[in-house]
Amino acid sequence: MGTEQKRGIRKSQVGTVTSTAMQKTVTVAVDRLVQHSLYKKIQRKTSKFLAHDENQSCKVGDRVRIVETRPLSARKRWRVVEKTDGCRWYGLTVSNVRGTRDDIRHGFPSSIVNRKSSMN
Repeated sequence: MGTEQKRGIRKSQVGTVTSTAMQKTVTVAVDRLVQHSLYKKIQRKTSKFLAHDENQSCKVGDRVRIVETRPLSARKRWRVVEKTDGCRWYGLTVSNVRGTRDDIRHGFPSSIVNRKSSMN
């Protein structure tokens, strides 16, 4: 057995930076959709995580990917890995998507919406 140990699979989340008031720390809001147990309505739930930003390159409103890490402080257990684009979920880049910046930020590029409506 060598001295190297394999690390387990770490959780990763994609969220929006909501605060950069602390040094080398950002607050990331992660949204998820859950179904109400009785009424079956889909609801949006938001969780806030403190994440370590070594380069202090994140700004409020950036979409970032965070991964689990060892405890860095009392509440900080996540680390910023990269900035992501909102269109990345669809396998597209911002350059080949038609639509306003607000459409892209909210995850609804108009070219995808138009493509879905033209399929019917």
